[in-house]
Amino acid sequence: MPSPASILPGTLDLLVLKAISLGPQHGYGILLRIEQTSGGNLLIEQGALYPALYRLETKGLIHSEWGQSENNRRAKFYTLTPEGEKQLSEELTAWDRLVEGMSLALAAKVSGQ
Repeated sequence: MPSPASILPGTLDLLVLKAISLGPQHGYGILLRIEQTSGGNLLIEQGALYPALYRLETKGLIHSEWGQSENNRRAKFYTLTPEGEKQLSEELTAWDRLVEGMSLALAAKVSGQ
């Protein structure tokens, strides 16, 4: 089985916002959700996730509340704010443009030969 792909710089926030948009989740649950939704191709380290959650909360893109996890442990659960929903929408649009542009550039053939 191939090893998980490395994420591109600047894409962690997008992945976290998308994972949270699927429903409130605690930190470890966000890691699992990203792994699941990527088919196991993306594995995020806890050491990268928690600074990203702090950064997103400081920017007002996510909100946290204390609650109980599935195993009855106290955990912070994260949800998107309206600003976070807007940011996610804008980043998804930009990502789609990037993917389209990369696909076109990589499919280009030498002409005139």
